[in-house]
Amino acid sequence: MSTLTERATTYRAPDVLAIDHIVLPVTNLAVAAAEFESRYGLASIEGGHHASWGTANRIVPLGDAYVELVAVVDPEAAAHATFGTWIATATPGQPLGWAVRTDAIDAVGRRLGLPIVPGSRATPGGELVTWRSVGVDAATREPGLPFFIQWGAGVPFPGDAPARHPGGPARLKRLSVSVNPSRLEAWLGEHHLPISAAPSPDRRMATVLSQGHREYELTAIPGGPGNVETSPDIRAH
Repeated sequence: MSTLTERATTYRAPDVLAIDHIVLPVTNLAVAAAEFESRYGLASIEGGHHASWGTANRIVPLGDAYVELVAVVDPEAAAHATFGTWIATATPGQPLGWAVRTDAIDAVGRRLGLPIVPGSRATPGGELVTWRSVGVDAATREPGLPFFIQWGAGVPFPGDAPARHPGGPARLKRLSVSVNPSRLEAWLGEHHLPISAAPSPDRRMATVLSQGHREYELTAIPGGPGNVETSPDIRAH
């Protein structure tokens, strides 16, 4: 009994602050960005390159969250990275995964018994955006589970980036994921996130946004041409 009490005290579930972002793979960032703006009235900004993952992204800022449009730009690097392979093998144009933001990433790693992995991307202006994450491997293996992220000290949150959405300001309203609810609760620990969970055969994830007086779900968008987007200067980042 005392052992269980000590363990509960030592590994008390850390605070999960918010849903950080939704991962949406596409094959062509420019095509996907244009479609997002045309269909939803949502603008995006260039994010940067994840050189070691072989991917690049665009950010759709939603204030306290964001949608990450992400594409493979270096197939060779992506083939040797968990995240890159996840994106490369996903169905383009459909929400694939999600991340939760925490200010206690070290405690998350201890609670789950998982390593903390540093990450970074180079912005178009040459700045380095850094973060630390836990559980990316598990999220790629178990659809519905999020990974955890803590942004580097002084790094501006991407969801707060200035973007003028033609349809007006938008927010992430709620998220429905296909996963066993008990498994998700054990994974997240104590939280107050706007999510619902239930297993489903198609493993579909529903992302609902609010914009003005309307609510809508992000549906499949064209991912662009059938080949991956390539960048001639990817290896310079």
